[in-house]
This record gives sequence, C-alpha cells and structure tokens, in this order.
Amino acid sequence: MPRRNWILYATMFASLALGAAAWELAGHLTSDAFWAPLSTTLKSLGEVVHNGVLLRQAASSFELYLTGLALAVVVGAPFGVLLARITWLRVALEDYIMMLYATPMVALIPFILSMMGFGFAPKVLVVFLFAVFPVLYNTVEGARSVRPELIEVAHSFRSGEWALWRDVMIPYTLPFAMTGIRQAIARGLVGMVAAEFFLSPSGLGQMIMMGSQNFDTASMLAAILIMVLLGVGLMDIGLYLEKRFAAWRGYNP
Repeated sequence: MPRRNWILYATMFASLALGAAAWELAGHLTSDAFWAPLSTTLKSLGEVVHNGVLLRQAASSFELYLTGLALAVVVGAPFGVLLARITWLRVALEDYIMMLYATPMVALIPFILSMMGFGFAPKVLVVFLFAVFPVLYNTVEGARSVRPELIEVAHSFRSGEWALWRDVMIPYTLPFAMTGIRQAIARGLVGMVAAEFFLSPSGLGQMIMMGSQNFDTASMLAAILIMVLLGVGLMDIGLYLEKRFAAWRGYNP
C-alpha cells in the first residue's frame, strides 16, 4: 500500500479514536440523563441486540426507508431526464419543483396525516418527499448539461428518441443522478425519523422517543448510532457507484 494511503488511514483512525474519547469524556463529565458515555451506549446497544429489540425495530425502519428511497430514485431519475428533454414541461413545472425542494417537508406532515391517516403508506410518502427532489434536481441539471454536439452526432446517425436516451442522455446523466442519490440517502434518513416521530411511532424513531421520554440517554444514543452507521454505509456505497459510473469521464469527487 502506498505511503500516502497509510497516512490517510492513520489520520482517519486517529480522528475516530479522538472522537470516541471525547464522547466518553463528555459522558463522564455530565449527567447520564443528559449524555451517556460511549461505553454505556455500546452496552445498551449490546442489550437491545441480544434481546432482539434492535432487529425488530431496525427491520421496521429499514423497510420504510428503503421503500421510500427506492420510489424516489425510480420516479426522480427518469422524470428528471424527461424534464430536460421536453422544454415546455420543464418550464411549466420548474418553479413548482424548486418551491417544493425549498419547502421544509416536516411542515407537510400534518397535511399528509389529515389526508392519509396513520400507517405505512403515509410514512413512505414522507420519506419519498424528503428524498425525491435531490435526485430529480441533479438529474435535470445533468441532462441539461449534455453537450449539443453529442445530440447532433446521434441525430446524424438517425438515432430515434429511445436510442438517444439509451446511448447519450442516460450514460451522460448517470453520474449526476448518483450525486442526487447520495444526497437523497441522507435526506431520506431524516424523513424516516420525522415520519416515525410525527406519525405513528415505530422503528428506531420509537426507540429514540422512548429513550428521551424515559431519560434513557444510552438507549437513545444507541438508536441514533445505528442510523448514523446506516447512513454512512449507504453513502459510501453511493460514492463508490458514483465513481464507477463516472469513470469514463475521469470523474474524481
């Protein structure tokens, strides 16, 4: 392994160790009801893993999160390319998309509750609304940045609309869409917690609420830690895919 990589890994592990030490020290300097030490948090995490509570709650949250995120990708990416190709449709909807993108989605939860009630579907809708706009916006910008020469060359070879999408639009836009998906991964987690807080409590959101209400900071931080690790892991996967799909352009984020 090159020396530079060793330095980067050593710096990363030193930073993580320093953060863990700061967490532990902060827990011992304050009340357990305010901030639990890392050792206590890991002990609480081990208990909920052993008794099966974490598996049940995490499975409920992951089902909600992955469903909403998948719908956001399936809807946002194709619709973004469509908006880039159909000018009048983009002009008609662009202002609405920007307004919704800038809207705090938490403010829409009471409206969703009054329209759809409690249950799985309204929670999925909340996660979808949090996650879809980064995918949509980045895909639109990526598709609009396709160089006109590429489209002209495709037309010179008598490519139809579907061939243009398949051979030019989608390959060129994919790295931009992956950037949007990485952003959607983080926003979708926020949407998942918001849905589990403000709609019917369930999953990891319920664990956080119960820990907060019972002044069980260790359990609350254990649930938060699981969500942080999930988000970091998924974003790393997204970054890997983004680099892989963008390799043909020499892309290096």
